[in-house]
This record gives sequence, C-alpha cells and structure tokens, in this order.
Amino acid sequence: MNDKLYKGYLSILGEELLPAMGCTEPISVAYAAALARQTLGAMPERVEISVSGNILKNVKSVIVPNTGGLKGVSAAAAAGIAAGDASRKLQVLEGITGDDRKKIETFLRTAQFCVKHADTGCVFDIGIKVFRGGQSAFVRIEGHHTNVVDITKDGKKLECRKEICPECKLTDRSILNVKDIIDFVDGVDINDIEELISRQIDYNLAIAEEGLKNDYGARVGKVLLSAFGDSVHNRAKATAAAGSDARMNGCSLPVVIVSGSGNQGMTASLPVVVYAKHLGVTREKTLRAVALSDLITVHLKTGIGRLSAYCGAVSAGAGAGAGISYLYGGGYEEVAHTVVNALAIDSGLICDGAKSSCAAKIASAVDAGLTGMEMYKYGSQFYGGDGILESGVEKTIDNVGDLARIGMKETDEEIIRLMIKNLG
Repeated sequence: MNDKLYKGYLSILGEELLPAMGCTEPISVAYAAALARQTLGAMPERVEISVSGNILKNVKSVIVPNTGGLKGVSAAAAAGIAAGDASRKLQVLEGITGDDRKKIETFLRTAQFCVKHADTGCVFDIGIKVFRGGQSAFVRIEGHHTNVVDITKDGKKLECRKEICPECKLTDRSILNVKDIIDFVDGVDINDIEELISRQIDYNLAIAEEGLKNDYGARVGKVLLSAFGDSVHNRAKATAAAGSDARMNGCSLPVVIVSGSGNQGMTASLPVVVYAKHLGVTREKTLRAVALSDLITVHLKTGIGRLSAYCGAVSAGAGAGAGISYLYGGGYEEVAHTVVNALAIDSGLICDGAKSSCAAKIASAVDAGLTGMEMYKYGSQFYGGDGILESGVEKTIDNVGDLARIGMKETDEEIIRLMIKNLG
C-alpha cells in the first residue's frame, strides 16, 4: 500500500473512532443547544428547534443520558442549554450532577419550546434559536454531528460555513475497498492504531458489561444469554446487544462511535473482541481485526449515508463477521464472501429511530455476519444474481448503497411521517 493511501486509511479511522456519550443524534441536539446558549450569553426564555426528519426519528424515543430518563428533542435541547458544556462536543452532557438535573427539569418546565420538522432536503439538519428579551442566538449543524455551519447572534453572523460541503472536510471515503482494507490491516504499524482501537475496545466493553449487569430497556443482551446459553456465537450477539441496551436507555458511560453511530461502533467491535478472547489470539491480532471491521463498516455506510431508512447495524454486523473471519486466518476471499453473505441475509432491515429495540436489531445483524462467515467456512455461499447480489463484493456493496439511499427514500419518508405525529 502506498504512503498516501496508508495515511488516508489512518485518517479515516481517526475521523470515525470518536468518543460520545449517549445516542449521537440527541447529543448533537444538546451540543447545538449548548452552543446557542453560550452564544446568547444568558439563559434563554424561549427555544425554537428545527430538525430534519431523520433527527426527529432518532431523538424521539431514546433516553437522553444524565437527565434522569427524559426523552425527546426538547429534553435534549434543554439538557444542553441548562447543563451542557459545548466545548465537550459529543460529550456535552458529561459530568452532569443531581443539581444539574433539577435545573434541566425546571428549564424544560418554565421555558417555551417549539419543535418543527425542517424539510430542507438535508437528512442531517439541526437548527436551534434561543431568545431572551430582545436578544437571540442561532446555531445550525448540518451533515454530521459536530459540523457547525452557522452561528448568529442578534442577526449578525459570527460564523458561516454553509457553502462548505460537510463531507468535504473529511478524508475521501471512496478510497476504501475490501482488498485495500485487508492490505492495510495486514501491514499497518500497530503503533499507528493501538491507541484508537484500544480506546474503542475499552469504552465499548465497559458499557456492554454495564448492560449485562443491570436492567436497561428490554434487556436484550441478558435475555439472549439466559435463553440461548454461553456459546461464543451467542455471547458475541448478547455482548453487542447489551451495550445498546444500556446506551439507548440512559447509561452515561461513553462509547466509541463508527459512521457517526455508537450502536455501529459497538456492533463493529464487541463481537470481534468476544471471538478474539475465545480463540486466544494476540492483542495485536485483535486490534487488526477490529480495525478491519471498522473500515468495512465505514465502506458499507459510505454509499448509504449517515442517516437513512436502512439500519446501520446491518453494515456493522457484516463488518464484525469480516473481522471475525480475519481472526480465523481469513484473507481477501474469506472476508469478501463473509460480507456478501451477510448482506444477502439482512439487507433491508429498517431504521425507525433510536430506541430499546435497536439492541435486538444489533443481535440480528451480528447473527447475519456470523452466519455469513460460517457459510463460507463450510463451503457454502450466495452468488451473484441471487436477489440484489452481483458477482464481486464491491458491486454488491454498490447495490446495497443504491438500495438504501435511493430505493428506501420513500420508506424513510413514510417512517418519519408515522413518527412525527407528536413532536417533542
């Protein structure tokens, strides 16, 4: 791999593997709100929130961390305004105390909130305007979770980057392909990825262990272990699901995200770590396998987009299957066929917002990845021409991207219509 490509892959990992507390969409709302309050310079009396449909569906039903169980767009904004630290970005609500929670509840009860659906054509769009007396401040985030494109105070723009495509500031994801991903993880200097991947493993294992110890949401991870036993296959699914159980239901522990999603970050990493421990492989092999899973996940999501009607856990589950195949000694052929088989099984799983049932979808996606891997190990596979599959992993990945981005556009609109009958 040439030096430019090598550095590009490292940059992608650095841009993707970010720590975040709670579901990233309500946290992004809280970040925008905290920044708006900071810009205003005072506690507002009135808050106007305008968000795209995909933000609405991902904030509506998930608990905002450190709020004592509050849900919804207004709650996320109130938490950011009353107790958030904008300098912390995706950890904006870290360190909130009991007194802070009382402030959030009081502010939510006494301030005026108005939540609107912003049909701007941008799937990731958050605009928050705050008012006090004759003063106002406005913050807009567009494209991805921390991409602030507009800061305005009293009608005067302090910052405006609307003309810059949000993705233009990121490393070009089109350089990703399965063959080069394998070459990269085989040859990467382990010192170049050790800190990033180790943090991902440590953070995500911690929240998964929390989910397995305590009762969060529907307790999917705990149910899987109780119902289906302690096989490595089941443990891999249960561990990833337990992390989501905790994260979707208010646990304040941070996760390391992939493709802007904590659920994807956990799905891509935790099953690989469970299998690595089971197989007794070296720490270095584990790090390389998790990096492979992360990059496969990002590659699959690139053609889909960060938010859509297509459940991102499917991509991460396929990535996890690929990473586990690599742990077993798999190379390009094994990894590519694992990905194709996994996509044939689970593509089309819908995203209807962040909530407790995400944990069960994660378990399903991990199962698809593991089934795809085991199929190829036993000499069985799906072929080009089977449904949306084409001959070659890259063509199949392109087809899945088209399916999710184009084919499921109307599905996404209908999901959003069903979910925004009552804004909050």
